[in-house]
Amino acid sequence: MMSYSLIKTLHILSMVLLFGTGLGSAFYKWMADRSRVIAHIAVTNKHVVLADWIFTTPCVIFQPVSGLLMVHIAGWSITEPWIITSLSLYILAGLCWLPVVYLQIRMQKISELALKESTNLSPDYWHLAKMWFWLGVPAFASMVMVVALMVFKHLPGVA
Repeated sequence: MMSYSLIKTLHILSMVLLFGTGLGSAFYKWMADRSRVIAHIAVTNKHVVLADWIFTTPCVIFQPVSGLLMVHIAGWSITEPWIITSLSLYILAGLCWLPVVYLQIRMQKISELALKESTNLSPDYWHLAKMWFWLGVPAFASMVMVVALMVFKHLPGVA
């Protein structure tokens, strides 16, 4: 069996990759959309979707697996308040992320079609972009709180 330290290291690296990919993708997509340059938007959307498949999805799977494995190895109860809160926030982030993936794929197709046909992006694209942005806010906030709970769980007086 892997050691707690190795699992914790992989867990932290996975979290950093998850945060970095998510925040980087969100920044570049938001900036591309603001540019209103369809070629830039189309290629950025393509890369955001690809990054989700290559980086985000494996990390999203690995995080709870490695976290629960550490809980087991450390002998913590799954009912500890910080664990329940962390899992709840992680689920909330996931419930926001799943529709975001769908929206990203739709926006990728819309932007590629607009580029191919040399047309403007449809109002539907901009509606999806707004939904994508606003779903990202609670997802990102939830993940920040999960990280805070992971870091501060052992401090006196902290759940």
